Amino acid sequence: MAAARLIPDRYVEYYLGNGPSLVWLLVVNAAAFLVGVRYYVETMPAISTFLWPLYGDSPTALALGTLSLATLLPNLGRALDDAPLNRPLVYLHTLSVVWLVKFGLWTAVALNLRPDLYFGFGLSSLWSYWGILITHFGFVVEAVLIARIGATTRGALAFALVLAFANDVFDYLFGYHPPLRYTPGLTLTVASVAISVVSVGVAALLLDRYGDPTVRE
Repeated sequence: MAAARLIPDRYVEYYLGNGPSLVWLLVVNAAAFLVGVRYYVETMPAISTFLWPLYGDSPTALALGTLSLATLLPNLGRALDDAPLNRPLVYLHTLSVVWLVKFGLWTAVALNLRPDLYFGFGLSSLWSYWGILITHFGFVVEAVLIARIGATTRGALAFALVLAFANDVFDYLFGYHPPLRYTPGLTLTVASVAISVVSVGVAALLLDRYGDPTVRE
């Protein structure tokens, strides 16, 4: 049994196997994606459209998570264990878990490296610190939910790690990191690389192994 059972099955079944709850999650994800895109577009440097997934880190995580959740729509009315699972979905679910965990954790680290610029209890901090922190904690919760319906392989984990490192290179070597109120230094760069490794490790723990006789195909 994978660590994804951190959330009791009754809650997972309710949110992922129940039509209204699943649609609600998809709508919330879509709204959060649009908010994130607007924030990035307002601060976006002149980069190719094809590189947006590497620049818009949190929106990309939400997009992957939304795709993973949307694969459950044809399965409504049946048990989650009957949800489709094949090799392309293994890669999708693995990337979703890694990206959601990475940018849930990364946001908490980035904000608290310079708490003087974000932390507070005034109106300006309600969103710039607490709102962003809480919503990105939701990324991690969603990753655990998605892990319940997914599986992974060594190849999928390696692929996710390579992409996560590529994202770090794009962000900190080429300077296309998410918009912050300060210029990232060595500390955040090293932390981001470490979070990439941790996120893949978390995915390896949360996700069952595809091909295992106990895992559906």
